[in-house]
Amino acid sequence: MELHFQERGEREIKSTEVGERVMEELHRLDGVAYVRFASVYRQFKDIQEFMDELKDLLGDKEEPKKK
Repeated sequence: MELHFQERGEREIKSTEVGERVMEELHRLDGVAYVRFASVYRQFKDIQEFMDELKDLLGDKEEPKKK
């Protein structure tokens, strides 16, 4: 992930870009870590927002992975 930002050659990267990239990588690598990070990063306001995120994650797991 760090290499991705280095290759862009920019001196500064917005923290929101880093956060979104972390979310993408965690989503791909580890669903539990993704949900834990997302719960803090996205600052879920209520249980429904959290449940919606879990449903999205579970929906992605049921679809066959494309390579």
